[in-house]
Amino acid sequence: MQGVSTFRTTFARGLRGAAAGLLAGFTALAVAELVASLARPQAGPVTVVGGAAIDRTPAAVKDFAIRTFGENDKLVLQLGILATLGLLAVALGLLSLRHRRTGAAGVLLFGVIGAAAALTRPDTQGPVDALPSLVGALAGAAILYFLAGRAAPAAGTESPDGAPDRRWSRRGFLAAASVTAVAATGVGALGRTLSGRRGQGAVASREALKLPAPASPAPALPAGVQLKAQGISAFTTPNKDFYRVDTALVVPRVDADTWRLRIHGKGVARPRTYSLQDLLERPLIERDITLTCVSNEVGGPYIGHARWLGVRLADLLRECGVKPPSKGGPADQLVARSVDAMALGSPVEDVMDGRDALLAVGMNGEPLPFDHGFPVRMIVPGLYGYVSACKWIEDLELTTFDAYDAYWVKRRWARKAPIKTQARIDTPKPFARPAAGAVVVAGVAWAQHRGIERVEVRVDDGPWQDADLAPQAGVDTWRQWSYPWKATAGGHTLTVRATDGTGAVQTEERARTVPDGASGWHSVFVTAG
Repeated sequence: MQGVSTFRTTFARGLRGAAAGLLAGFTALAVAELVASLARPQAGPVTVVGGAAIDRTPAAVKDFAIRTFGENDKLVLQLGILATLGLLAVALGLLSLRHRRTGAAGVLLFGVIGAAAALTRPDTQGPVDALPSLVGALAGAAILYFLAGRAAPAAGTESPDGAPDRRWSRRGFLAAASVTAVAATGVGALGRTLSGRRGQGAVASREALKLPAPASPAPALPAGVQLKAQGISAFTTPNKDFYRVDTALVVPRVDADTWRLRIHGKGVARPRTYSLQDLLERPLIERDITLTCVSNEVGGPYIGHARWLGVRLADLLRECGVKPPSKGGPADQLVARSVDAMALGSPVEDVMDGRDALLAVGMNGEPLPFDHGFPVRMIVPGLYGYVSACKWIEDLELTTFDAYDAYWVKRRWARKAPIKTQARIDTPKPFARPAAGAVVVAGVAWAQHRGIERVEVRVDDGPWQDADLAPQAGVDTWRQWSYPWKATAGGHTLTVRATDGTGAVQTEERARTVPDGASGWHSVFVTAG
């Protein structure tokens, strides 16, 4: 019986130690949240550690994360960080039962790690960014030291630190832990509230923004551009459904009234800084452009179409005295930087070759959503987003590819990345079981800045058959297609391929997304019955 009693006592102490560790970790994060709300929300420890993890993740691993978790990849990362911190907090809580100072020092160590991550972020604002992690760690260490000293030790033992140990009852420990939990929850809630208020100016500036009418409106979409096939994608993607793939754990909320864009660098004869009002007072153009993410697998969802409103980027560059390499300009790379220090590099030649490269301010008839770059983002038709679609842009620097590698290039993605010709089957879905007989096979095809000339469908190993094409809205948009299939009973593989406006047929060769986009034919297996 004595052995059972000893086990119960030890187990109870262990539970209290684990609880003390978790409460210390919770307190540290709550206090850090509050300090970050007062200093800079992007400097919170989970955000800076998560950002550091993203920066150091190999391209293949990041590609796997996007492929597996989709747009929830950042949420999964944050949950993973919190779970890891929770396990470490439990370990420190158990350690503190016998070594209170060592346990508290462990919490401080994690604060130092968070501070180091904050100070090494590309968008660091200096020592102020280290405060959330350090202050939060100090609070967590104090709580752990306090609670660990109140977890009742085994009979006859003393504190390893030589200090007397008060033997609180279980009820006393629970009371102290409850007060700590309530206080930490209040502090965290206050931090979140203050963080939300910091973005109210940006929200208000977006709500107050009235977009001017375009000097060059987009042509009306041709009749029939949206096929009536059930299950096919909408030609124009609603803003709320538009894909989002970026590295921002906290979406920047930029006040339109204080936003500025600087253009400078090699071959810039007249460096300029523009406000949003400067851009809105210029002739705006409206264009239908389909965007594609380089992380889009064959048949993947990371593509969307919108009607964009903005300023011609080439006009701004010429105004600053920039010339493309083909006309003697010394810079061949345009590096776009966002407010969170993301840097994307585009070929100057592509930006200035006459295509509708934009600094966009509007999306589908409204100011850009925050998730998609408010107040201004960059768009270059025909290029994957990682070399062209800088959101929350604030800086444009002219340089050369030899002199500078942008963010993704440093991670083994290609420097130049024109969008590859692709076609996708939207309906029927993989493993669908349509009735035998007349079945509509339909989907989309894209080859931005070249256009789609032809789409073909193959059933099993049969001959390629031409699909019916919807009218093309422009060379920078995707194009819908359909094929009337007389399905026979049994399992069948449906395959699609496209031919672009230059006459080049989509390659069958399979390639993963790294380093310059996926390739291969999309196919689905269905069973007709």
